[in-house]
Amino acid sequence: MMQEPHRLLCLDLMLNGEHVIVTAAPDKRLTEILRDQREQTATKLACGIGRCGACTVLMNGQPVNACLVMAWQLDGATVVTAEGLDALPEAIIVREALAEENAFQCGYCAPGFSVMLTALLIANPDADEADIRVGLEGNLCRCTGYHSIIRGALLAAETLRRRRAADASGD
Repeated sequence: MMQEPHRLLCLDLMLNGEHVIVTAAPDKRLTEILRDQREQTATKLACGIGRCGACTVLMNGQPVNACLVMAWQLDGATVVTAEGLDALPEAIIVREALAEENAFQCGYCAPGFSVMLTALLIANPDADEADIRVGLEGNLCRCTGYHSIIRGALLAAETLRRRRAADASGD
């Protein structure tokens, strides 16, 4: 019995602010498309089952595990990877705060944490420590013990609050 070949999809999407067209089998994972076809290697393929957060990207403004998103779900989507975060002012503050607190040791998990924390602070600019801890529950780090990551997240949240207050007062 002959196996039916996979039909390839032609997908039209926005990737890090750039209009791109990719061709992929319907069951190809977003992680593979990003890494193999678009050279977006900050998106890590670690657990492959959506439990570690190393592959977190923004899809249509929401954080998702790219290892769980299949090609058939991508047509018309807007995807932002860790490489595209610099277009978001919140992300720049997040990255600076994480660096200031020496949040990561090996750095493997850093892109996923950066994407998730950026999404969290965009959605909830007044996030406190409890909100941050809940928001980062799906991201695993095997090196730090999380204290430095939480400190960096709190610094980013405070910096964003101060910046909003200064903008509101016209300073």
